[in-house]
Amino acid sequence: QVHVVESGGGLVQPGGSLRLSCAASGNDYIEVGMGWFRQGPGKQRELVASIDSDGTTTYADSVKGRFTIYRDSAKNAVDLQMNSLKPEDTAVYYCNVDRAFVSATGLFGSWGQGTQVTVSS
Repeated sequence: QVHVVESGGGLVQPGGSLRLSCAASGNDYIEVGMGWFRQGPGKQRELVASIDSDGTTTYADSVKGRFTIYRDSAKNAVDLQMNSLKPEDTAVYYCNVDRAFVSATGLFGSWGQGTQVTVSS
């Protein structure tokens, strides 16, 4: 069973930065895709950023140029650096781990418990 743990959420002012971390264990995948989703109040869960086993990255249009996903393959971990944060980035952020790549819905991957990010003055 894959175990996924997120950390790094918190309260930040608009324009500020946060870095989220995700670590996975228990997976024996030869190729691993990892990604971040978020679910804001009253909204559906959406893909924020992902990185495939070959290093290909995908970003939601709303975060391009502000968020960057980093991967440490040796540690089976991925970080999400979030800059220029906006109130609309407020959400619970979830990490998803899957074989080779993370799908748009994360349906077949393993989820962490989520970490709250609140952007407010």
